[in-house]
Amino acid sequence: MSVSTVSWQPVNPQLNAQVVDASTTTPVLGAETENWYALHTRPRHEKLVAHRLNERGVETFLPVVTEVHHWSDRKKSVQLPLFSCYVLARFVPNRADRLQVLRVGGVLGLVGSGGEGTPIPDQQIDAVRLLVDGAMPWTPYPFLKIGQRVRIRGGALEGLEGILVSRNGNQTLVISVDALQRSLAVRVEGYQVEAV
Repeated sequence: MSVSTVSWQPVNPQLNAQVVDASTTTPVLGAETENWYALHTRPRHEKLVAHRLNERGVETFLPVVTEVHHWSDRKKSVQLPLFSCYVLARFVPNRADRLQVLRVGGVLGLVGSGGEGTPIPDQQIDAVRLLVDGAMPWTPYPFLKIGQRVRIRGGALEGLEGILVSRNGNQTLVISVDALQRSLAVRVEGYQVEAV
């Protein structure tokens, strides 16, 4: 049995100052603004890729989960990427920046069609950050595309948007990162939700 806790750790603490309030920014396709993209990496190279990108001045987001692994003679806490084989990076979608990112050892390519990459909305990145940084219990959830999109009204999760599902009679909000086809689920019992 593994016990999991999650935290977001920047590979380079100096980049914390570069985090922008995403509620005021919107990705503009084809413009000279920075957007989030998912990078597909070699297995178990996520931390190395994030470190190398940070050395090149590229902002990254690599949420990690801490699991307690049990062996016959000991227990050890191990930090693993939440999205294995993926690193999220923020850069301008021009040829030069894309090549700078793709030339990092361990990067297999951008997630999306035509090798261009699909921009990930800032709201989806912020939703993942809110869940992994918060004290609310959550679990990984199979990716869903079908369902009612809702927004939470009030409480610690005010403004959080996702897909409302029912699992074992409990109301659950599923936060999805479309480009990665990965999701997280958090119980929203007692929260007011409204259709978006």
